[in-house]
Amino acid sequence: MSPHNALILGIMTALFLTLGYLGVPVAFALIAGVLVGTAMTAVSFQSIIGQLFNGIDSESLMAIPFFLLVGELMTSANVVIRIAELSQAMVGHIRGGLAQVTTVFSMFFSGMSGSSSADVAVLSRTMAKPMAAEGYRPEFVAALIAAASTIAALVPPSIMAVVYGAIGNVSIAGLFLGGIVPGLMIGIGLMIYCFFFGPRGFQRPRATFGQLATAGRAASLPLMIPIILLGGIITGWFTPTEAGVIAIAYIMLVVIPFLRPGHFRKLPRDFVQAGLVFSLPLITIAAASSFGWLVAYLRGPIVVAGWIGDVAGTDPGAIMLLLVLVFVIVGDFIEPIPAIIIFMPVVNQLTDAASINPVHMGVVLIVTLAFGLITPPYGLALLMASKFVGTKFSTALKASLPIYIIFFATIAFTIYAPKAILWLPKMVFPESVGCFKAPGGTGYICPE
Repeated sequence: MSPHNALILGIMTALFLTLGYLGVPVAFALIAGVLVGTAMTAVSFQSIIGQLFNGIDSESLMAIPFFLLVGELMTSANVVIRIAELSQAMVGHIRGGLAQVTTVFSMFFSGMSGSSSADVAVLSRTMAKPMAAEGYRPEFVAALIAAASTIAALVPPSIMAVVYGAIGNVSIAGLFLGGIVPGLMIGIGLMIYCFFFGPRGFQRPRATFGQLATAGRAASLPLMIPIILLGGIITGWFTPTEAGVIAIAYIMLVVIPFLRPGHFRKLPRDFVQAGLVFSLPLITIAAASSFGWLVAYLRGPIVVAGWIGDVAGTDPGAIMLLLVLVFVIVGDFIEPIPAIIIFMPVVNQLTDAASINPVHMGVVLIVTLAFGLITPPYGLALLMASKFVGTKFSTALKASLPIYIIFFATIAFTIYAPKAILWLPKMVFPESVGCFKAPGGTGYICPE
């Protein structure tokens, strides 16, 4: 990289970070860096404007507004309370009480929303007051809700996985399936943490089989949504975008008429709200795409990939570990979606150089970026949870520090146990991880 290009990259990055710290929205901070960088190169402003639109010109990204609408409909119609009651019947008697319920509730709802922000809002609205009434400290509540909400970034229909797959040309179905194991690890890890180290909470009697069956029956209609989303995608019946449409049709034709028929008059508000929420990642994707394109034009990805390659060689574990360190730092300052878009050229180059399975690499980085949602100074999920619960970010951050161990363990497992991560994609949807049908017509041949 020439000194001139390095100077431009430095100015773009410094301007973006400075504006971000001053409170300028991420999309506008990125665009500001792009405009200044463009003025210092031979690239025309018309090309950059075109790249803004090219960044969002992807059919796969159309899945995002439908997944957001699924979460909005379920929340607005207050159907999720049935899932909370089922969670209560399942684990409410375990030590930790409502903390256990909050974690299980998040694991259920994550399979419907795909958005950590939506999970934070729903968990805060549903569980924060009951937990406060039972004496849980506000900082513990905020830390637990923020950590549990990250599961939505891992399990289907993860919006982060949709963006990664669309930008990196990686199988979205493979990322969905690969994210299930680390998602379960975080959920189970939080339950273990709450059992041994969290507040005791109120000890409730174990639900009888009849009470559990009643709660399960009441939540059966909403719980069909994750099955529709994942089942349709992995069977090849429809794409992620079509899966979102089918799920919305199911909610409007089955769930709402049977459980909340009076909610139909509020549907216009739900559609508008989902559109407004979608506008935020959409403009960020466009801005990050142009920023990443200009960084690639200045040969930034080649230099970064070269640095990592010089240190790690072609060892997959070492390369992924270094990328995790980079993304942990990046995730402290940048939202996950722009981070994915900006650094995707580096990721793709290193993935090819070390012959890493793209789905495995994607799952590792998605878990890392999910961890960034609860780390300072940005920590979007922790910031939101602190605000909703009514506690200081600093105190919530202190309460969340022990939970970091769960994420460190999950990230390490994801890096060094690729067979466990790719086992489910290989079993259910072999083509998603590069397998192809054997010449004899029976079975699949998969890369090592």
